Parts: sequence; C-alpha cells; structure tokens
Amino acid sequence: MEVGLINSSYSGITNGAGALQQAKSSAETGKFEALLKSMGATNLDDKTAMMDKATLSSSQVAQNGRLNGDYTSGFQGAYKGADAKHALPTGAAANQANPNVKTKTIDKTSELYEKALELESYFVKQMLSAMRSTIKTGSDDFASGMYQDMLWDEYATSMTKNAGFGLADQIYNQLA
Repeated sequence: MEVGLINSSYSGITNGAGALQQAKSSAETGKFEALLKSMGATNLDDKTAMMDKATLSSSQVAQNGRLNGDYTSGFQGAYKGADAKHALPTGAAANQANPNVKTKTIDKTSELYEKALELESYFVKQMLSAMRSTIKTGSDDFASGMYQDMLWDEYATSMTKNAGFGLADQIYNQLA
C-alpha cells in the first residue's frame, strides 16, 4: 500500500488532522535536511555516511568551553583593565604564613584564572548544596528542583565573584 493512500485514508478518518500532521512532519523533515546540508552532508539518503563524516568540530559548536545558548553568568571577561593584569591576591591567598615569601601578583584576565574561578565556584556550590539540603524549599517536582539548582549555581557564581574567598587566587598561584 502506498504512503499517499494511507495518509489520505487516515486524513479522512481524522477529519483532516492527518493532513495537518503530515504537513508538519514534512516541514520538520525539510528543516532537518537543510541543517544537514549546511553541515556539509553530501548524501542525505545514506545516514551512516552522514554519521561517519565529521564536518562540524566541537570548537565550532562551543566557544571557549561555553555551549551555544548557555546564558548563565560565568567568569569569561569578568576582569578587564590594566589593574587586573597585576592584581594582588585576596582572601585566604593574601594571608601567607611566611612573611619572607614575596607575594605573587595575579593576572585576573588570564584563562587560567577564569578556570580557577570556575573551580572555586564549584566548591562554593558544593558548600551551598550541603547547606540547602538541610532546609525544605518549595515543591519537590522536577522542574522546580531544576530551576532551584540553576538559581543556586548563580548564587555560587555571584559569591565567587564578590565574596573574596581567595581560593581561586591560591589555585592560580599554585598552577602559574
């Protein structure tokens, strides 16, 4: 039996809803084929050939470790200017036990410092998660939990930027 005959009989049974569904399906198929063409696929009928041909690298999808569409605040470009190139450590990194050791300056504009801030933010998030687990907040549905987790991620990022714990400074000094 042909696909067109099946669709027309299905459309008759569902009062045209089948035709609408078929139109939506063919529109989605067209969009998908256009996406595959833009990615450099040569043969759209042979799906295995498309999977084997890698035309899109991860560096084109993600820029500097951030995914396209990632709208959370991060640390990229958080520090700018000449004073951030030779900043003194803050927080725990500023309190050295040995007064004879010369204090190192930190380049807060570097990618290494950005990654150190991300690590500090992860530690702060773990600390906040442990504290949050002791209290009951809102409902227990999946969406609420997901958005609360995103909110607490932003809290951790904001605390890392503004609290001056100094853990990122210590990590930077150890790795630099």
